[in-house]
Amino acid sequence: MKIPVFILSISLYLSSCSFTPRAEWVTTTENTPWAEQPDLISALADTIPNIDITILTEKHQQQIDGFGACFNELGWLSLSKLEPSVREEIMEELFFPGVGANFTICRMPVGANDFSRDWYSYDEVDGDFTMEHFTIANDQQTLIPFIKNARKYQPDLRLWASPWCPPAWMKYNKHYASAYTGENYDEKYRNGLSADKVGHEGTDMFIQDSLYLKAYALYFSKFIEAYKKHGIPIFAIMPQNEFNSAQIFPSCCWTSASLANFIGNYLGPAMQVQGVDIMFGTMERANESLVDTVLTDPASGKYVKGVGFQWAGKGAIAGIHKRYPGLKLYQTEQECGDGKNDWKGAMYSWGLMRHFLDNGVSAYMYWNISLENGGISRWGWAQNSLVVVDPQTKSYRYTPEYYVMKHVSHYVQPGAYKLETEGAYTNLLAFRNPDNSIALIIANETSDDRSLSIRIGDRVYTPIVKAYSMNTLLVD
Repeated sequence: MKIPVFILSISLYLSSCSFTPRAEWVTTTENTPWAEQPDLISALADTIPNIDITILTEKHQQQIDGFGACFNELGWLSLSKLEPSVREEIMEELFFPGVGANFTICRMPVGANDFSRDWYSYDEVDGDFTMEHFTIANDQQTLIPFIKNARKYQPDLRLWASPWCPPAWMKYNKHYASAYTGENYDEKYRNGLSADKVGHEGTDMFIQDSLYLKAYALYFSKFIEAYKKHGIPIFAIMPQNEFNSAQIFPSCCWTSASLANFIGNYLGPAMQVQGVDIMFGTMERANESLVDTVLTDPASGKYVKGVGFQWAGKGAIAGIHKRYPGLKLYQTEQECGDGKNDWKGAMYSWGLMRHFLDNGVSAYMYWNISLENGGISRWGWAQNSLVVVDPQTKSYRYTPEYYVMKHVSHYVQPGAYKLETEGAYTNLLAFRNPDNSIALIIANETSDDRSLSIRIGDRVYTPIVKAYSMNTLLVD
């Protein structure tokens, strides 16, 4: 068959041209929170002499479960100060796939935490070892509608939970708090704990008696079952938030050996019946041996599917990841800031995200989703949030930390793999998504714009990265 001359000519012309795929590019600065730039055009790698960043697209690291935040009571109360239609706009932005943050995995408390309205547990009847008085009535006013609202936009939202404190009667000091506020503390934030009832790191505040331990495992089971009845499945639990910290708000110190006993002989079997995973944590100390104690214990080790780290736990995660390379790791709580919600705090948060993801975590959780202006907790602590609500004007704003989260969570899909990179420029994270697109998140924390050459496969992209900016490059 003879090919017509004009078709042959077109074919030869096209084959002589370089294919120039385009890439989506978006930037964030302190004054311009989310700016979609013109698509970047690439060039062949052999035409660019110096490469700043090379994405090793076939060198996969950990697989990503997702990104999210924590459902707290004060978060729902702040959003409830807005008109319902406005609140829905925010929830759609946070949870609806493809719109904004694309949150897919979140945390919730089991009972009260430091951003609850006040102290409560699901059973404060002293000696109720059979949990006859167990109730989640409190949560039906706040946490349950909050979570259901999110699941309306993201039905596949995965949820895990941890307690800050057991029922107070299960503690040696019979109080929800573990630290003394003192007489000089603002009266409205005092917890009422006497100075002789404080707890201490390295001790057990939970009563280490089999009757109490068995009842506490039942407490967890009741929680799982109660939420399931409301159409909210919990896929995993961690037995204690910050088990080394005696706090003025709901808290409870445990030793790691006692947690190993509780997991191995009580909680593990109970959660196995429920079909719920156990992860150890949350770890807030740079002490790897605390994790080793639980993972190497014959009874508890078989139940622990992973470990969650937060705050100073960032100092232990590298060693644990190196020695247990197949173990699932989560970052469980973004450091909470000071209520200023400024650009400096956002850049600090980016550094935390890089650290945890570079050391093997599969999920990264911000802390407060939403708070009123000032971000003051029930116990007087000012903290940051993704959304700040002004109840006087019934208005809201997204904070710089929200956009840092969005740069990653909007573009990195569940099931993505973190990728290795090479080059002199290292202030970045790279991922390959299940659809094979490459997401590259870059920060420039200097006062000068920076021209970068980025190699992906046989193509090179050369964006100008603005001073003090966050940036995402998405290449299909």
